[in-house]
Amino acid sequence: MEWTKKYRPKKLDEVVGQKTVKDFEKWYEEWKPKKKAALIWGGPGVGKTAVVYALANEKNLELIELNASDMRNASGIEEIVGNSSKQMSLFKRGKIILIDEVDGISGASDRGGVGALTKIIKESRFPIVLTANDAYNPKLKTLRNYCELIKFTGVYLRSIIARLREICKSEGIECDEKVLDIIGRQSGGDLRSAINDLEAIARGRKKITEEDLKALGYREKKQDIFEILKVIFKTRNIRNSIEILRNSDKDPDEIFWWIEENIPNEYEDMREVAKAYDYLSIADLFRNWVRIRQNWRFKKYMIDIMCGGVSISKKEMYRKFTHYRPPNRIKMYGTTKLSRKQVGEICERMSEKLHVSSQIIMREYFPLMKILFKRDEWKKNIIEEFELSKEDLKMIKEL
Repeated sequence: MEWTKKYRPKKLDEVVGQKTVKDFEKWYEEWKPKKKAALIWGGPGVGKTAVVYALANEKNLELIELNASDMRNASGIEEIVGNSSKQMSLFKRGKIILIDEVDGISGASDRGGVGALTKIIKESRFPIVLTANDAYNPKLKTLRNYCELIKFTGVYLRSIIARLREICKSEGIECDEKVLDIIGRQSGGDLRSAINDLEAIARGRKKITEEDLKALGYREKKQDIFEILKVIFKTRNIRNSIEILRNSDKDPDEIFWWIEENIPNEYEDMREVAKAYDYLSIADLFRNWVRIRQNWRFKKYMIDIMCGGVSISKKEMYRKFTHYRPPNRIKMYGTTKLSRKQVGEICERMSEKLHVSSQIIMREYFPLMKILFKRDEWKKNIIEEFELSKEDLKMIKEL
């Protein structure tokens, strides 16, 4: 059995590092039909699901667990959740319904899903618990009105270390305190991640040391992007420039665009600039092969050439201060993120009925729809068929 399941808390007072557990227990004790559901929100691995399991075990409740991503529309929610919320437990004991990752029903392709869930919350004979990463996601605006919000924060380092120490003791494993500290710090408040990492290096052993952490390929998660650029641009040591990126949690594709943007800012000799861009173009080939062939081994070559090649393109280190600018591409993506997401949702909805790709819809169907919209009758039929909102129509016309 996985350690995250083996050492899942059996009682509410065993839930690690969350002061709001008492708020959750109070909500349950005071819950009555037609009362609000509980919406537990917070980052991954902080105990959102575990606390519901602990409550069910402690109160001897039947737990009905569902994942919102498996319920893509109103009819699916009504059929699965609706029935559970009205039927008595098989063994005539209490019942609690858990809908995990409620963010999964809030997209445009799930039209009616939030409304159906709201209706079930109001009519349920049993308490309903929802979990989400961010309760204030605009897509959950309506649902929030019918929920009591309970926030779970990242687990404190000392609490993570204490839990890891307990697990080691239970498993009969001798562990260096520094190892537990490193695992705890690297988890970023994610207890589940910390337990998984401990299991990865400790299972089947009686003793673990700092040397064993190398098997996890540990990275410094707080590595600043400007520090990465400094090493790549300021050193001629290939190994250092490659390791600085490998030992960080930064997306190599994002670093690629930062390097592309800042080569002319750092290098003054045009021959060095040209050489750096030559290496970057080769790295770009491997970057595209990763995407096209889905072969992630090419990512290693991309990083090696991108970082090492750019580093050795200069004759010697520039000792000037360089203000590294964010890539225009990333700034553009940031400003158009909302519109691109909306277009993607429209395409996803249409592709289910048209059985063609999103690219074909954008290239062939959107231009045709602009023409058809000139006829009120056709426009009305298209709106009804694809459930287009006013914002959707505006977006299609502007494309």
